[in-house]
Amino acid sequence: MANEFSLDGKVALVTGAARGIGLEIACRLAQSGAQVVFTDVEPELGPEAAASVQGGSYRNLDVTAQSQWEDTIQEIRDQHGRLDILVNNAGISPAGNIEQSDLALWRRVQTINVESVFLGCRTALPLMRQSGEGGSIINLSSIQALRPAAELAAYSASKAAVRALTKSVALHAARDRIRCNSVHPGGVHTRMLDDFAALTGDAEAALLKLNAANPLGRVGLPLDIANGVLYLASDLSAWVTGLELVIDGGSTL
Repeated sequence: MANEFSLDGKVALVTGAARGIGLEIACRLAQSGAQVVFTDVEPELGPEAAASVQGGSYRNLDVTAQSQWEDTIQEIRDQHGRLDILVNNAGISPAGNIEQSDLALWRRVQTINVESVFLGCRTALPLMRQSGEGGSIINLSSIQALRPAAELAAYSASKAAVRALTKSVALHAARDRIRCNSVHPGGVHTRMLDDFAALTGDAEAALLKLNAANPLGRVGLPLDIANGVLYLASDLSAWVTGLELVIDGGSTL
């Protein structure tokens, strides 16, 4: 039986791929046969991550810089001649309610979390369209786009913007059979979650509380999110676009 999740012959670009969820996504796509361009702003980690899988390569990419997006897409055009999958994963999640968040923090979060997705989609679409075979854009949002958190004001707003932008891109790109979907992770055990737990003063107790509060009894793992992204990247989701794929162990129920 053929592997229905096979990405053989496809080229993917993943942002924020040096660690955490992005690293797991990039590796999962590569393990499924894709040629994956790992991108990040961590040159000490990114090349090692890309070298760990067959078909991986690394490029330094500041996702807020339009010129770097243009250079990256041109390099993919020159080296691979196509781009089938774009995963906009890079982002930050500083804590702060509306009164604790100053304008500089607000703008930084929107620039990194929202403008990067805008730039990625806008810059990648012409190359994705060129093959005539369609493609898949997957934007990492969050359950905070659906259930905002008081202590994550700027982050919640940014991820709601990603959710809406995804649907707009899905409508625009559908004529070229390019799909665009958003993934909404719940609490996932990464450095971001560890940092958030540390703010409570007792990180271990906070993580135990998060595990106990989840209907499935644990916080998520990066692989849980990567498996959802793999589905959206594969041809199994060929008739799926504009979807909000919530992967949260039932925490938003």
